[in-house]
Amino acid sequence: MKIISIANQKGGVAKTTSAINISYYLAELGYKTLLIDFDPQASASSGLGFRKVEKSIYELLYGHSYKDVEVTTNNKNLYVIPSNQNLAAFEFEAMLVDRKESKLKDVLTSIKEFDFVIVDCPPSLGLLTINALVASEYILIPVQTEFFALEGLSLLLETAAKVKKRWNMKLEVMGIILTMCDKRNMHHREVIADIKHHFGAKVFQQEVRRNIRLAEAASFGKSICEYDKKSIGAQIYKEIVFELLKKVGY
Repeated sequence: MKIISIANQKGGVAKTTSAINISYYLAELGYKTLLIDFDPQASASSGLGFRKVEKSIYELLYGHSYKDVEVTTNNKNLYVIPSNQNLAAFEFEAMLVDRKESKLKDVLTSIKEFDFVIVDCPPSLGLLTINALVASEYILIPVQTEFFALEGLSLLLETAAKVKKRWNMKLEVMGIILTMCDKRNMHHREVIADIKHHFGAKVFQQEVRRNIRLAEAASFGKSICEYDKKSIGAQIYKEIVFELLKKVGY
């Protein structure tokens, strides 16, 4: 079972869009996949049509059975553990317990039946994201091709290195997905060249261009594969999943 956290402390970088569509395409290819919405804003949940849920990842962290929390989708291989605003209390409450950085890892040790677990992290470097990184084998980082995104990328990589050293020696940076690219813009081209220069093969070859169909899909509670399978956005995420599979040796 491969556990992958999709993380970036900067919001608006297509993190949740990537989590939803990578999960869906993995499932489309026949891999049994679990998407965990680990963000109190619950964007991944609503982006797949689960806008009101009674039980969420919050209840799972505090002892509820996985089977009580998971929800199914119209793809037989894709399952979701949704989120809601209750998760916002976790960072305060967990400060009072032992192994606060390992709550998600402890939960996932009892879940074995999936090929992939994708964790959509919140846009922060707080305890929720730390929990996700401690539980994961890989971190996948969507990065918007703008200058200020580079500053946030450095901080996230430093955090991942600290987690690896202290709690999770297996954690590796799978790669960087360039998002919201507009190669007509000179600034975007410069940022893309800079990231590729510094990170080389860690940068996914397939870039996510600005695409209105991706935003529309989420507003309808669907993956881009369901919403418009022939769109440019759909083809982009399909290619990203092929690259991901190569990186994990599948």
